[in-house]
Amino acid sequence: MPGFKLFNRRGELVGPIEAPRVELSDAEWRQRLTPDQFRILRAHGTERPFCGTLLDNKTAGVYCCAGCGLPLFSSRSKFHSGTGWPSFFEAIGPGNVAERRDISHGMVRVEILCARCDGHLGHVFPDGPPPTGLRYCLNSESLQFTAETGLAALADPATDPPAGSAGPSAAADAGSEEGDETLALEIAVLAGGCFWCTEAAFEQLAGVLDVESGYCGGTPETANYKAVCSGTTGHAEAIRIRYNPLQITFEQLLEVFLDAHDPTQKNRQGNDVGPQYRSAIFYSSADQRERAARVLEQAGRSGRFPRPVVTTLEPLTHFHLAEAYHQDYARNNPDQPYIMYHAVPKACEVRKKYPRLFTDDRR
Repeated sequence: MPGFKLFNRRGELVGPIEAPRVELSDAEWRQRLTPDQFRILRAHGTERPFCGTLLDNKTAGVYCCAGCGLPLFSSRSKFHSGTGWPSFFEAIGPGNVAERRDISHGMVRVEILCARCDGHLGHVFPDGPPPTGLRYCLNSESLQFTAETGLAALADPATDPPAGSAGPSAAADAGSEEGDETLALEIAVLAGGCFWCTEAAFEQLAGVLDVESGYCGGTPETANYKAVCSGTTGHAEAIRIRYNPLQITFEQLLEVFLDAHDPTQKNRQGNDVGPQYRSAIFYSSADQRERAARVLEQAGRSGRFPRPVVTTLEPLTHFHLAEAYHQDYARNNPDQPYIMYHAVPKACEVRKKYPRLFTDDRR
């Protein structure tokens, strides 16, 4: 297996570490990617200059492959080239970006690709700034950006400690300064039925910086909506919550979680039936597991639920981001019947019960 520079759970870049390649059929790639991403990553297309969403991004962080999540470039090597495409003078690791000769369109160029999945990224030219003199010219659609405060969320399974050992906290606090709340972010990954509904319930909470929909519990090869819907992949529809623990605690998130779905239903939520809709807390450390177990034990003894709580505690191996159209689905599709009759009432119920946890209600 090839060796790549990868992030561990502390948000540290380590390696090179051996990790398997990602090889999917065109049909599987189409399920995982948006049409524009497929056109560029798999069909070697090019986006129009000055139109990419990451061209003017100045936030500190890391740019990963939109197809497989491999880290590719750091914001530290990004520069304004004036060409109309995001440009970098250095890859994040020598083994993460592959090169090959490209003689298409009557030109001789050097194509750059993701070394793990062979996704087309762009081209590299010898007219960049010091110290490398190179200009890696990329398509925004080939990339997925993660801010520096959330690098722990990029933790790759290949960097995980042996099963059963106490891994480090998922806090993305590498290099943070004491008292700087913006750098003290942590991650919680929860599954409670359709991720459209749980995402809507959490994204307005004070202290929650970001909520993303995805898949947890299975392998990278089956982390796509069509496969997960079969109920045979081991994945659960899950959300990844990036939050500031100085504003909202892990326990408070879990309390909201227990009211944002029915934790007494096993492998289903209402008419959504199957293990992909199970109730689960994916813990990233021994500390998270212990805290989650206490919350579940207290909930079971409280008498607040008419039936036993069946929420499972499962180790977080990797969170696979869902397809782009699933992100912020409730917000972007408020008139969709499922959202109107399921997601909105549940979000309103949570807001009513926890008014002071919402941004517009806190004092």
